[in-house]
Amino acid sequence: MTELIKKLMKTGSVSGREARISEVIRKEIEPYADEVYTDNLGNLYAHKKGNGKKLMLAAHMDEIGFFVTNIKESGLVEVAPVGGINYVSAAYSYVVFENGVRGVIVPEGGVSGNDLKNGEKYYIDIGASSRKQTEKKISIGDFAVCESSFTRLYGRRYAGRPFDDRIGCAVLVKCLENLKACENDVYFVFTVQEEVGCRGSLPASFNVRPDVAIAVDVTATGDVPGAKSMAVKLGGGAAIKIRDNSVICDFELVEELKSLAKEKNIKHQLEYLPFGGTDTGSMQRSARGAVAGAVSIPTRYVHSAVEMIDMADVDACVKLLGEYIKKPI
Repeated sequence: MTELIKKLMKTGSVSGREARISEVIRKEIEPYADEVYTDNLGNLYAHKKGNGKKLMLAAHMDEIGFFVTNIKESGLVEVAPVGGINYVSAAYSYVVFENGVRGVIVPEGGVSGNDLKNGEKYYIDIGASSRKQTEKKISIGDFAVCESSFTRLYGRRYAGRPFDDRIGCAVLVKCLENLKACENDVYFVFTVQEEVGCRGSLPASFNVRPDVAIAVDVTATGDVPGAKSMAVKLGGGAAIKIRDNSVICDFELVEELKSLAKEKNIKHQLEYLPFGGTDTGSMQRSARGAVAGAVSIPTRYVHSAVEMIDMADVDACVKLLGEYIKKPI
């Protein structure tokens, strides 16, 4: 599992530029799906055919990053955010452009800069000394992401980026790999542009028209100093979402997931996320509507360079979803 996660994390895929990670995932899922295809927006589908009702599981492929807006005479690169950038975390990080060019993102004033929260005060320095030099490597409209990382810490805990949401993609790949046969008609969907407004999951849901839809994404934790109060903690097991700012999950689905976790002795916890949202909300509202919920991977320090997960939680998510998929809807 860790090798799969590392493979997915090292391929940059800022929102709107998911083609390369889509190809990596496609190679992983093709041996296990009955059909694999993409839609006009770039969502990737793996269909496991069945005669029962339609079940859609979704994890997003994209990540937050930067968009080049201007190149200064000095060769420095001005950028705008793609998704919810935490600039305090991003400060002094290595960045990588789609063509492999590397640089660093820093606030005005360099190491003495004190306006770390103002994204308009940041620029990328690729080491060039003039606009002419920079333009040989980078153009306005190019995208960049902070450099990926994957570091083992104590026990089975890992820090790095972007666990949001490559870890969800890895869970879906593993669930598909483990699925031999089931009555349900199951669609594993790897969506695009979640970080800029859940744009991919809405047309994907219209395409599939699921009876039941489950998002698989990271969620925050309330177990570190200063965190917003919430019951989710690292190592607490799969997080069964009840609600967030974008969705109130279907009550019966929540109860079914809870009962299944208890029955199969799968460690789990209940998630109320007091901010943000995931693909769950857009899947719930698509077409004729769907019974919608989410199984989340607890993650500390989301949208930073040191996002942290516990592999025991990841395993619990794989087991819970695997058990749910097998049950006739």
